[in-house]
Amino acid sequence: MPAISISFNRFLLLFLLQIAVIPLALGELPSLDRQQMQWLGDRVFANECNRDFDCLTSWNSGEDFPSLGIGHFIWYRAGQTERFEETFPDLLLYYNQYGIALPSWLEVLENPDSPWLSREQFLSEQNSTRMQELRQFLADTTDVQVMFIVNRLQESTGELFRSQDDSQRRALQARFDAIANADTPLGMYALIDYVHFKGTGLSESERYRGQGWGLLQVLIAMDGMDEENSTLDNFVAAAASVLERRVANAPSERNEERWLAGWKNRLQTYVPNR
Repeated sequence: MPAISISFNRFLLLFLLQIAVIPLALGELPSLDRQQMQWLGDRVFANECNRDFDCLTSWNSGEDFPSLGIGHFIWYRAGQTERFEETFPDLLLYYNQYGIALPSWLEVLENPDSPWLSREQFLSEQNSTRMQELRQFLADTTDVQVMFIVNRLQESTGELFRSQDDSQRRALQARFDAIANADTPLGMYALIDYVHFKGTGLSESERYRGQGWGLLQVLIAMDGMDEENSTLDNFVAAAASVLERRVANAPSERNEERWLAGWKNRLQTYVPNR
């Protein structure tokens, strides 16, 4: 199996550039060193793919789109509309932002749409030259994907509490900051991974029966939880409740119950010694 590589020198350059150009709207956050950032990328890759090289190009049963990279970034075909946020085209733009050359067949695409029209076509091409090139490219650039995931959290926080009244905004910001600083780097991992995993909760399209399942909904669900429990235990309990509600509200044909146990297992990785 090819190694999943992270170039630390390039990572540090990217990290410094990110800090220079993106203002943090997160309050007092812990600083993560490069070893902690490497750990973060490895955790996301383990959560999404069990560190399987071939899983870098996936199309899950029951879904209508491929999922690519360590974070299973979604890529829709032309004209496709779904409730879930598409992220792979934004990742491609992120590569371009830092002058990282894409595989030649990606460079010449006339539009940012997925070239695969069906899961059957996608699976039939798993051993094709372009799919092999894509997997290797994604394996060789995990550092960029980690920074992309971190950047998504940074960009989302400015909007996260804007719709709340002043008192609620302060309460939610305090919870956010407490989670971020809990058991470093686990708290930052919990926030970053959950936003990547289930979104911010701001998108109106990511609702079942009017109820979302993103980070905002989890922070709201933490209201009134037992203060004797750890911050991360409360975050995990609230997230589990929100995801149970999502499954209960989901259209029956999606059969989301099959994923709930795995989702809850993922949440447990946010808590120390689990």
